[in-house]
Amino acid sequence: MANVKRIVCLANSRKLNGRCIAGKELSGGQPVGWIRPVSAREHEEVSEYERQYQDGSDPRVLDIMDVPLFGARPKNYQQENWLLDPDNYWVKVGRATWSDLPQLADPVGPLWINGHSTYNGLNDKIPLSLAGALKSSLRLIWADRVKLSVFRPGEAFGNPKRRVQGLFQYGGEKYWLWITDPRYERAYLAKPDGEYEIGESFLTISLGEPHNDACYKLIAAIIRRGGGTTA
Repeated sequence: MANVKRIVCLANSRKLNGRCIAGKELSGGQPVGWIRPVSAREHEEVSEYERQYQDGSDPRVLDIMDVPLFGARPKNYQQENWLLDPDNYWVKVGRATWSDLPQLADPVGPLWINGHSTYNGLNDKIPLSLAGALKSSLRLIWADRVKLSVFRPGEAFGNPKRRVQGLFQYGGEKYWLWITDPRYERAYLAKPDGEYEIGESFLTISLGEPHNDACYKLIAAIIRRGGGTTA
């Protein structure tokens, strides 16, 4: 039998052919820890059918929702994973606001382990040899200035695909991380290549699944005051 957990949604980001959903559980109206509902498939992505409300709509970031879950399924550094019940609807019960986010944010500190970067990133990866000791894979942080960069990272190698990267400073460190928030990806891929200031934002940072002997820090959600996705 499934347990129903009340969660404020803090990420609905792209993952393979589905989504990665994550949020903080609420108990008595207070946040008590992260939960990432996952499917029973190999890569645990959540399908549209599995995450929908009864009216067919998709959970949005800041929705407060009741989610039926079978139990905790921690895996490696993703200790927040819970197996979802695919046969029951999720139920929206309310909405959080910008003023709720400071209470939901995690303590200021390094985003796990720094000092390891990809060719186009900065402090954006963690070798698996180090990630094995981590006990979490989700953070909600506040950054006073966030810049989005739209460019072709693989152009020199014959790949013309454009991507969107977030640039920010947090806890005295600089980060350049890829964005998997589909709202912001769509909005900024529709713009010319360049850099765009979006100001103060709350960011949900997620450690993705292992790839090429590392795990990567991703911006799974951007939450701006007013909720807009345009410059």
